[in-house]
Amino acid sequence: MRLLPSLAALAIVAAGVGWWLTAPKPMPDSAFSGLTGDTAHGEQVFTAAGCASCHMAPGAEGEAQRVLGGGQRFASPFGTFLAPNISPDPTHGIGGWTLAQFGNAVMRGVSPEGEHYYPAFPYSAFNKMTMQDLADLKAFMDTLPPDATPSLPHEVGFPFNIRRSLGGWKLLFLRDDWVIDGTLSETETRGRYIAEALAHCGECHTPRNLLGGLERGRWLAGAPNPSGQGTIPNITPAKLGWSEGEIVEYLTSGFTPEFDSVGGHMAHVVENMSQLPDSDRQAVAAYLKKVPASE
Repeated sequence: MRLLPSLAALAIVAAGVGWWLTAPKPMPDSAFSGLTGDTAHGEQVFTAAGCASCHMAPGAEGEAQRVLGGGQRFASPFGTFLAPNISPDPTHGIGGWTLAQFGNAVMRGVSPEGEHYYPAFPYSAFNKMTMQDLADLKAFMDTLPPDATPSLPHEVGFPFNIRRSLGGWKLLFLRDDWVIDGTLSETETRGRYIAEALAHCGECHTPRNLLGGLERGRWLAGAPNPSGQGTIPNITPAKLGWSEGEIVEYLTSGFTPEFDSVGGHMAHVVENMSQLPDSDRQAVAAYLKKVPASE
């Protein structure tokens, strides 16, 4: 019986430590001081990051793709996530957010209310974005049409609906270092920035463990489609035998060397990549050739 008070005290201490460790950790407002966004460059960041591809309304086409009212559904083994409204609407979107609130959402996965976002929002890639690109992105997004469509709740059951547990997920899997390190040329470095940060290629093309963490040792080695339908291909040199020029052509036109054409969600990726400078597509191709072959 004498052990019970000690065990209770230890349990309280452990709970307190766990609560502290899993708390959201936003950047201070001072981290964003002195930044002024450039809308022209912000449009390039927006395009490379594929923001519209996820946050436009289902089935949107043409200019309607830049109305970021959300609503698309993304199935996963943990539940179905619904893309929120990130238009400049001050009530239902993010029109009232400061740069600090925007930055902490994008780079830390922390909401303005101080809650963790689910990593279906790829902040695990965006956390490598430069602060200037972040400011430019917000400046451009502030110019887009506001939309008053309310965001819909995610369809996630217990225990994955416990937001605080995402702090533990971040402790285990959230990293801000580059996967491909070592000596890289200027072109390869630019390609790494686009592929690992802005375009978040690894979020789809890298396998995950049972808790949803990326298996960085098998970077871009392909993965089951989270929807449960088919697989996302291996794009390491072990399986992708295309030349750099062929990769550039695919990212420009959507046509493969085998005379096939892009489909599915990758069609949006190619649409975005085709709008970037040709040098950026060449950089991504050069980067993919530096990725270690993985079966």
